[in-house]
Amino acid sequence: MSTFTQIYYHIVFSTKNREPVLKAQMREEMFKYIRGIIKKKDCHLYRINGVEDHLHILTSLHPAIPLVDFVKDIKLASSHWIKEKRVFPNFSHWQDGYSAFTHSEAEKHRILGYIKAQVEHHKRVTFQEELRKLLDEAGVEFDEKYLL
Repeated sequence: MSTFTQIYYHIVFSTKNREPVLKAQMREEMFKYIRGIIKKKDCHLYRINGVEDHLHILTSLHPAIPLVDFVKDIKLASSHWIKEKRVFPNFSHWQDGYSAFTHSEAEKHRILGYIKAQVEHHKRVTFQEELRKLLDEAGVEFDEKYLL
């Protein structure tokens, strides 16, 4: 029997202490690098975007890859690449944790649009406000001290 899955993961993680170091002019290069990481893992990237202090990724995973390993590999490899290439000089590293939400096929286009519009979205909403809303909508209990 083959394995069949259709799970869309919306993954969000920030820079350490939410430092605004991911400058716009080099973000696309970082997104391309992360695309390569995801492709090498036989996963499918639907959309990646972000602003100065965090990223959003909509992806599906190969069934043999645990989510925690997937995120860890992206963060480690991209952090190494950022420092080696000196893409963002003030980048120290990514936050320790991450947030991940699953979505259905029916929600896919809404999430794609949401991620695509991150720059405009964050002209009105802070990362903390955004993350709080995402967590609330998903029914995830959280401690406010980790949103600061």
